[in-house]
Amino acid sequence: MKKLVTIIIVFAALLGCQEKREKITDSKDYDKYLNTANTPSKDAIQKDLEFWQNRYNNDTTHLMEMSRLAGIHAALFGSTGNISELKTSEELIKKSHDIAARNKDTYLRSLAHNYISQHRFKEAQVLLDSAYIYPDNRKETEMMLFDVAMELGNYKSADTLLGKIKDPKDFNYLIRLAKWSDHEGNLDAAIKYLEQAKQIAEERDNKSLKLWIYSNIGDFYGHAGRLEDSYNSYLKTLELEPDNHYVKKQIAWMVYSAEKNTEEANRILDSIMVNHKAPDYNLLKAEIAAYNENISEEEKQYELFLKKAENPDYGAMYNTYLINLYAEKDPEKALKLAAIEINNRATPETYQLLAYTQLKVGHKEAALKTIEEYVAGKTEEPKALFHSALVYKANGMDKQVAILKEELLGASYELGPVKAKEIEKL
Repeated sequence: MKKLVTIIIVFAALLGCQEKREKITDSKDYDKYLNTANTPSKDAIQKDLEFWQNRYNNDTTHLMEMSRLAGIHAALFGSTGNISELKTSEELIKKSHDIAARNKDTYLRSLAHNYISQHRFKEAQVLLDSAYIYPDNRKETEMMLFDVAMELGNYKSADTLLGKIKDPKDFNYLIRLAKWSDHEGNLDAAIKYLEQAKQIAEERDNKSLKLWIYSNIGDFYGHAGRLEDSYNSYLKTLELEPDNHYVKKQIAWMVYSAEKNTEEANRILDSIMVNHKAPDYNLLKAEIAAYNENISEEEKQYELFLKKAENPDYGAMYNTYLINLYAEKDPEKALKLAAIEINNRATPETYQLLAYTQLKVGHKEAALKTIEEYVAGKTEEPKALFHSALVYKANGMDKQVAILKEELLGASYELGPVKAKEIEKL
């Protein structure tokens, strides 16, 4: 009987491993989207740029040309990852605002949106407060004020603003209600509201809305462990926009984290990096190399990431990534940067980074105080829970570690295989 029990346990363990490596993706589904010459979105943006740039060159004071070019350069940033495009857009919006005789609020919102992309949230707040003075399009301003309040950790203000824009039939309200629900730890509700928003986008057959909802609900499905739904949603995005770099990266993550196919994940990333130059991909490649125990490749990719991310034009955009990286290599530098990030946006997610760096420099008691005051019970974000567990462990709080470990084991897909190994050791 004992032998039979042993066999059952071993079989169950093997089955568990198989489940973790269950095949979700199929390269036949997305191979055509990895063709680096297949860039319809970028090509369309480039064509628009040439047209409006020619018109602008003939009259550099013409407001319409400046406004259109500002939007085009922002789109080029999204399409290429080139931060200079976002900076060019910023300057054009500023110039447009200065010469505009009316509709000043429109330019203030546009500039605020640009600053949000740059993680300049406090500056965006000031602009939106100024835009709110104008009576037209206040609801649009309120929606952006909600977005900024969430980024800054001003949750009471965000809750109030959510009440002001309430409209259960409005796409923009529903996606923000989903964000609020996720913040409150109710992932099921968040998905429900996103699915309602998806229905609206599909009924309107609005391409831009469908692109937004398919990619974002794909992320939420992933958080919920609904990986097939997540994958299918990403494919829907690519059907509409074959050169969407974001969802291709998410598929690469799925291939790596869920299926442990590092070769295929790298193949996908390599194809993205031909046309999109953001630092993110080097960071993911470094993690994949770490999982493969390829130390030289890991270090190479980290160096490439740092070279890109430390570009001053990025400002605070990569602070969270840099803090995590510096925490391992230069904890004192990480601690200083964490303090800067707290000043930029004081959220539970940034405070957990501060606690992590405090732990890394040897201030375990200070780290515990930070967790207890600003993180515990205020976020369900897996990285925050992981760093909280490390702090509790350092302070001998085994009961709290055990509770968090159980939660974290269910978040292994989000955290990735490298972190999953560390969780097992808690």
